[in-house]
Amino acid sequence: MNSNIVWHKQIIKNKDREKLNGHESACLWFTGLSGSGKSTLAVETEKRLYEKGIRTYILDGDNIRHGLNNDLDFSDSGRKENIRRIGEVVKLITDAGLIVLTAFISPFKVDRKTVRDLLPEGKFIEIFVDCDIDTCIKRDPKGLYGKAIKGEIPDFTGISSPYEPPENPELILKNNDNASPDENVNKIIKYLSDKQIISF
Repeated sequence: MNSNIVWHKQIIKNKDREKLNGHESACLWFTGLSGSGKSTLAVETEKRLYEKGIRTYILDGDNIRHGLNNDLDFSDSGRKENIRRIGEVVKLITDAGLIVLTAFISPFKVDRKTVRDLLPEGKFIEIFVDCDIDTCIKRDPKGLYGKAIKGEIPDFTGISSPYEPPENPELILKNNDNASPDENVNKIIKYLSDKQIISF
């Protein structure tokens, strides 16, 4: 790092912002295969929190790659840098006192740990959206699995590139076809309430 760059301390701290907001900040990190339902659950959870006056923001994989990370490919190194940058954004948003919900495949354990390590203890909430590959292929909302199976998309997670499931996530949400989105959102809200991140 350039020695001429100096970190400027702020007068207003994270706890001050949390007090103003009336709730603690946190990162809800949804991880799982493409088509597992990460974005849907993040959107529904944010909607529920917003209705209760909780300050939130969603970072979605496709949206981030349209702007901040539009220079990155889907190679292992590209994915690693993608998550590294997102982690730095997550750190800023949580410091601002918000609950940030992220929906990224984030296939590698080491990269998810890198983001966890950026945040204070208890602020990183890893949510494994557990959906079997057959269901994801059947859903294929973006038509990506079909292309990957034909070899048209290289390095596709679950087909030609591995996905490493979390070993000790804070939450595991089963999200196959018979799953209830409302029940899964309820589990997230209960977790946040039990941990006293929110109260309503």
